[in-house]
Amino acid sequence: MIIIKRVTEFSELEGIQKLQKRNLKANLSLAETETEGFVTAEYTIEFLQKMHEAGASIIAKDDDMVVGYALVASPKVRNEHELLAGLFTAIDKSAFGGKLLKDSDYVVVGQLCVSKQYRGMRIVDQMYEYYRECLSDTFDYCITDIDQANPRSLKVHMRSGFQVINTLQYKEAKWDIVLWDWNKVKK
Repeated sequence: MIIIKRVTEFSELEGIQKLQKRNLKANLSLAETETEGFVTAEYTIEFLQKMHEAGASIIAKDDDMVVGYALVASPKVRNEHELLAGLFTAIDKSAFGGKLLKDSDYVVVGQLCVSKQYRGMRIVDQMYEYYRECLSDTFDYCITDIDQANPRSLKVHMRSGFQVINTLQYKEAKWDIVLWDWNKVKK
């Protein structure tokens, strides 16, 4: 049975890292990246620990195996990874609802991934709903970026309630910055 929860154990961070490595764009064939999607950033276990200390991430587990994750990246870790630093900077320069996002309370999804065998089971929807339940009392917006070469990911995010608000150039890739307005779903 799959459960959605926040990270509570170091072994779960190790499970995130293993899943991440299996789905890195650099470790997949071109055909796999086009049909299955991919993750771009590689995080060390030390960085995952720092992220966790700043805000525990959301995971999907099947028994003891991490089969999905949605990383919580708070501003406390914004300068600890080059891609995240660029994303936070781009977000701060972006506006939504007539207001610069740097003047808003937002949380960043530092990365999202679901194990290949578990795709198509709406695990992303469940993780994002739990993400919102855990964090919407503190933050108004949930923001992330999606490599434009990863249309599968953009489709899943749009279905979950995100909208494209800006773009970001990072090295050779263009990214869509997407935002989920939690003000619309708060009770």
